[in-house]
Amino acid sequence: MAVGVFDSGIGGLTVLDAVTRRLPDLPLVYLGDNAHAPYGVRTHDDIFNLTCAAVERLWAEGCDLVILACNTASAAALKRMQETWVPKDKRVLGVFVPMIEALTERQWGDNSPPREVAVRHVALFATPATVASRAFQRELAFRAIGVDVEAQPCGGVVDAIEQGDEILAEALVRSHVEALKRRMPHPQAAVLGCTHYPLMESTFQDALGDDVKVYSQANLVAESLADYLIRRPEMQGTGTESKFLTTGDPKAVSNKATQFLRRRITFEAA
Repeated sequence: MAVGVFDSGIGGLTVLDAVTRRLPDLPLVYLGDNAHAPYGVRTHDDIFNLTCAAVERLWAEGCDLVILACNTASAAALKRMQETWVPKDKRVLGVFVPMIEALTERQWGDNSPPREVAVRHVALFATPATVASRAFQRELAFRAIGVDVEAQPCGGVVDAIEQGDEILAEALVRSHVEALKRRMPHPQAAVLGCTHYPLMESTFQDALGDDVKVYSQANLVAESLADYLIRRPEMQGTGTESKFLTTGDPKAVSNKATQFLRRRITFEAA
């Protein structure tokens, strides 16, 4: 029974890779909306409409549970989708909550009032649309008080990663970290709020310094999904095979994805 994984491009493959390692027998259907990437510079209505269309495509593949492995979609569309659009027999989950649960050391389902936590100064690195949504701060406020979040929109990083230009991506990451540290010189923790950014985690860590704990999403989401499926096994859907779908050029996306994960990935047209 298959679970869907959606991203605007190939960044969500970091989540898929972590889920595959954690749940090797779980079929996964990945959909990259490469024809419309990047989402980080689009309007919220545009992101909502594109994300709904992608999720419906994954439902058609028998994936009753879809993970939005796209922070921009999670930030700009997920709450509206869950409140107004997702039917009762389907589930669409985002990637922010597992990260915030780890940051605030709260277990899933802990709905106690927000409380003070050890981390007081958090740097958030994300796409412009994710930063503008303030979704991270909103979710954090449900669980913790007294946490200062300084958000840095990291324009250009996703494009550089998708284009395979690691030198440009590294230069942009260092520039964005410098910009944030001018406003928050001593963050205690840094959140990589985009599924592309784990590929640049060592650069973020080096630019921030060893005393800053860097939170990357992929393994946290995989662990959270494993726990969710234990509690809700009926949400695994009717799909039976793993596949990779794209709205873009399958050959070009396959080549990028293979370079991205350093193993052969073959996409087909969505």
